[in-house]
Amino acid sequence: MEPMDIVGKSKEDASLPKATMTKIIKEMLPPDVRVARDAQDLLIECCVEFINLVSSESNEVCSREDKRTIAPEHVLKALDVLGFGEYINEVYSAYEQHRLETMQDSLRGGKWNNGVEMTEEEAAAEQQRMFAEARARMNGGTIPPKQQPETNQSLES
Repeated sequence: MEPMDIVGKSKEDASLPKATMTKIIKEMLPPDVRVARDAQDLLIECCVEFINLVSSESNEVCSREDKRTIAPEHVLKALDVLGFGEYINEVYSAYEQHRLETMQDSLRGGKWNNGVEMTEEEAAAEQQRMFAEARARMNGGTIPPKQQPETNQSLES
């Protein structure tokens, strides 16, 4: 019988992306240090368990305050309750940095906006052009040259 967490999913359902975790692990170590695959798997399991522990305690803190949504302050309080108080300033700084970056992205119109506004027709034409390029690459054909939408051509004449 598999151990179940509180939402009824098995432990295998709650994991972290191995490639991302491996990258994080390697970035934290000197370049000449290698990590055995078993050790990487164990570190990933520890991270998942830590997230479960902090999430559960955050939920308890939230419930004690008669709230239904876990807020950042609940997570910080949970870290303190669990004995990780010495990390609260660093965690809060990382959270503030994330908030600033997120706010800047939303003010710029998201990370995909390059400052160029398109009409719906122009966006549809660009999408069709991109689909044609992708089909040509998949079929080994040539990629058609980028054409100006008719709306721009009529404005230029």
